[in-house]
Amino acid sequence: MGESKTKEKNSKMKVEEVEDASSKELPLTEALRRKFGIIGREAEIRRCLAAKLSGKHILLEGDVGVGKTTLALAISGFFRQPLYRIDGDEQYPSSRLTGHFEPPLVLEKGFCYDSFIPGPLTSSMKEDGILFINELNRLPEGTQNALLSAMDEGFMIIPKLGKVRAGPNFCVISTMNPREYVAVSPLSEAIRDRFVWVKLEHQSEAEERQIVWLRSGMKDADVTSNAVAITRATRNHPDLRRGASVRGAIDIASIMRQYKSRAIDIWIEVCIMGLATKIEVEDGVERNVESIIEEIVHEILGRKKKENF
Repeated sequence: MGESKTKEKNSKMKVEEVEDASSKELPLTEALRRKFGIIGREAEIRRCLAAKLSGKHILLEGDVGVGKTTLALAISGFFRQPLYRIDGDEQYPSSRLTGHFEPPLVLEKGFCYDSFIPGPLTSSMKEDGILFINELNRLPEGTQNALLSAMDEGFMIIPKLGKVRAGPNFCVISTMNPREYVAVSPLSEAIRDRFVWVKLEHQSEAEERQIVWLRSGMKDADVTSNAVAITRATRNHPDLRRGASVRGAIDIASIMRQYKSRAIDIWIEVCIMGLATKIEVEDGVERNVESIIEEIVHEILGRKKKENF
């Protein structure tokens, strides 16, 4: 996976400058929500802002699709600091995180900064920036451990180069999926101890309807309502280990825009398209994904039809 960098002209931002960013004296949480178009999440935003302004590193935990990355990038973007991003990968080495010496340059210049290619951790420390790690618990434990001294003491030692110090506003913001997800590694006690923790749950049905309305382009309230209800029903179905996030409802509503018909067979067809890759069947269940989704669609649309009479 890759890493990317976003820079703004003013790399440092004091508390009062953040407050200036909230127009018309809006509370910081509301200013951030409006700036980045976030629906709900007032409590989570408040906690993240309090942590960031207190100089803490933030760990966001929640299921796939609950908006961890969206919130992390919004918090990062709210502060005028350089932003470096990496995406968790079990093959991501610590040398890629911290940086490495380029052999041809070493032969020419020796072991010095001019021959060193900094990684995202080193760059974010030196530039007083934010390191955003998407899915931290997909990184190998050795790579995770490379963060420890930087997060705890504000510096790290690079062999043959020396000490790299972090700026006063340096911060790590990470996301992680719950431990039961496939291809994740448990975080060590040492790395967890250096974060403050913010949990993200699925949002309310009303908020999910707003999200689907805004992000799908579907302006039929009945369709968005049905898409959300069907998606939410996957989360507590007895035959499913894992249900779909609001991303499933967005996909359903987006695809439904291409159909004139609202017949039950169209709903089943579109819901299978939108949900089949986002849910997992419980161990020991012999039914396939398609039959479970069809059952849910019949149940939800049948119930809604009765409610309208």
